[in-house]
Amino acid sequence: MFIDYCSSSIISRSSSNKRKMLFTRATFHNSFLKIGIRYVSNAPSPQASPLEVDMVIAGGGIVGCATARRLKIEYPNLKICMVEKENTLGVHQTGNNSGVIHAGIYYTPGTLKAKLCVEGMDLAYKFFTETNFPHKKVGKLIVAVEPEEIPRLDILYERSQKNGCKDIQVIEGSRIKEYEPHCKGLKALWSPHTGIVEWGEVAKALAIDFEKKGGTVYVNFPVRNITESSNPSFPIAVQSTGTNVGASRLFALLCQINTRHLITCCGLHSDRIAQLTGCKADPKIIPFRGEYLLLKPEKRGLVRTNIYPVPVPGLPFLGVHFTPRMNGDIWLGPNAVLAFKREGYNYFSISPSDLYDSLTYRGFIKLMTKYTKYGLTELYRGIWINAQVKQLQRFIPDLKLSDVIRGPAGVRAQAMDLQGNLVDDFVFDSGTGPLSKHVLHVRNAPSPGATSSLAIAKMIAKEAKSRFAL
Repeated sequence: MFIDYCSSSIISRSSSNKRKMLFTRATFHNSFLKIGIRYVSNAPSPQASPLEVDMVIAGGGIVGCATARRLKIEYPNLKICMVEKENTLGVHQTGNNSGVIHAGIYYTPGTLKAKLCVEGMDLAYKFFTETNFPHKKVGKLIVAVEPEEIPRLDILYERSQKNGCKDIQVIEGSRIKEYEPHCKGLKALWSPHTGIVEWGEVAKALAIDFEKKGGTVYVNFPVRNITESSNPSFPIAVQSTGTNVGASRLFALLCQINTRHLITCCGLHSDRIAQLTGCKADPKIIPFRGEYLLLKPEKRGLVRTNIYPVPVPGLPFLGVHFTPRMNGDIWLGPNAVLAFKREGYNYFSISPSDLYDSLTYRGFIKLMTKYTKYGLTELYRGIWINAQVKQLQRFIPDLKLSDVIRGPAGVRAQAMDLQGNLVDDFVFDSGTGPLSKHVLHVRNAPSPGATSSLAIAKMIAKEAKSRFAL
């Protein structure tokens, strides 16, 4: 038997499935998926004329989902679809982060990053309230445990006021236990509106709303090529290839969508996707893995709010912290080490080409030369968890090595330039050639991208309106 089409998948709206997870349309399709058939929701037959739409959003993380939904709200008459390479949405950065709803305290006043975080938090809580989406405002303590950290904590407070963060309070050391009984420190900031949520589920909820408004989601559609189509009315051909099985032979399939405009929000692969339309390789994505520990269930009473350190100036990451989760877990960490694969969640997940790409990049070499000691320390803490526990004990002295086990990990898409600088601003690109005026690549949407996602989506929609003359 030869199957000459790509099978389909939809987002469930079944009342019996309250979480509304992505699921396959039929067991028939599931059985073929397991043996390698391309699997794209309502995809056109490879032998038929390509699907034609007004706009394609590539990337099913939270920024892609929020962007697709926003564009459908602003342009309800446009035919818009979103494509995702995995078989569900929010699998990578979106589904493997700490789940914190950030208040915007850390970021330099006046920057787009600060503005979008504060606005994004408000929009997120508005969406959660309107949709009755599960979340919790557990608050957050930023704790100074050394005298030299107190001036930096004071600077953070000043930033929070300039950024418009709500109800931030300065807490003297003697009062920290009122907020977190097991925590010790010299001084702290209290952020009552910092919260927690499962961002992967938020992405799915945004996609469901996008579909309700008339959009379409295609999963298992990895973008392999972006080229000029034969139809000038839909000039961009977004192509995805896979294999089909039939009559003991393997058939190469080409699933193609022709579109007037293309927006890519491809996270860990954003630089490579951008190069498909002639963009430069820089800034390059370097994957950094963050490894967490878990508090054992019987020790969860040690932590009830987010506990963060005072950031060290010049270092790119916030340091180890305590994070409650929606399911009751307590995550501790993370460290920050080079991932050996763009989507490498452990030390045994290795892509020789990805690793070579990172290690030979001039910017990464310069970064590691500058932060050699820091990098080795992070690697040490990842392998020997007692070193990580010692860092955590600075905040909760009652914590013991026997209280923790190894936990999950996430990979962060860190954009980096040739000088080894971590790109901390938004980067848009279009490439060169005849397609460039129809393409918008979101090459960098810096942390906290999940918290800021709804505000980022508004900004992308504004950029698309300008570039595409919508």
